[in-house]
Amino acid sequence: MSPAAKLAGFAATLAVLFGGGALAGGAVDLDRDEDVSKPAHDANESGGHGGGERAAHPVRGLAVAEYGLRLVVGDPELRRGRGEEVGFRIVDEGGATVRDFDVEHTKRMHLIVARRDLTGFQHVHPRQDADGSWSVPLRLDDAGSYRLFADFSNGGEPFTLATELRVDGAADLKPLPAPDPAAVSDGGYDVRLDTGRARPGQEANLRFEISKDGQTVDTDPYLGAGGHLVALREGDLAFLHVHPTEHGDAGGHDDGVGFAATFPTEGRYRLFLQFNHDGRVQTVAFTQEVR
Repeated sequence: MSPAAKLAGFAATLAVLFGGGALAGGAVDLDRDEDVSKPAHDANESGGHGGGERAAHPVRGLAVAEYGLRLVVGDPELRRGRGEEVGFRIVDEGGATVRDFDVEHTKRMHLIVARRDLTGFQHVHPRQDADGSWSVPLRLDDAGSYRLFADFSNGGEPFTLATELRVDGAADLKPLPAPDPAAVSDGGYDVRLDTGRARPGQEANLRFEISKDGQTVDTDPYLGAGGHLVALREGDLAFLHVHPTEHGDAGGHDDGVGFAATFPTEGRYRLFLQFNHDGRVQTVAFTQEVR
């Protein structure tokens, strides 16, 4: 073969090799703007509270860290029957304190505390300090292990992170009360729950009728609605996502106080309803059986 023919063949081979490399490089697209290390679940998130896969998921509060954020409590050991300051932070993957939170239900942070037997329920709103940390006075009167839930929204995404608090001493654990559609609040209001039959995986409408001394009560707005509801699953204390369904006006007039909730599994759940009337927040609890 002549030298010219050899050079022509070599040039053709190089062209094929470079052409194939260009095609492969185009398939991988290493220069694109998207971060290839970004977790796959982000592609399914809508970025708004109440929308997207995360916001719609019925269960939260089973982990201390999720989606790059982590709950850190300064001292999880509390002394029984003493008011103590509980401090905590929300930190990112690099350990930096998160400072920016969205307003949800008129507050930037909701703190829920319940003992493992679903007694001792408290719902408080901590204050944020200048360094981004949060603190709140808390008193736990009974010994045992408590679950602390930090419920908040960051960047339009809802989070419920949870960890343990401990109160030393012999814990007198209580059995979960049997389901009963009627209960009395801590301030003496009669409350009746109507759910129909709650089935796993199906949205249930929870309607609470409130009365005092035989007279129907129209609740005042509380956290932007006619009432606030926390639902916890017996056993693992999974925190259920619920949302208010307006009956009448925002104060819950005409048709009681309503919520929609999806119970993900069979079992028993403890429902903690809070409502406002005559300047005082009332708390009442129900056991809901799902089957």
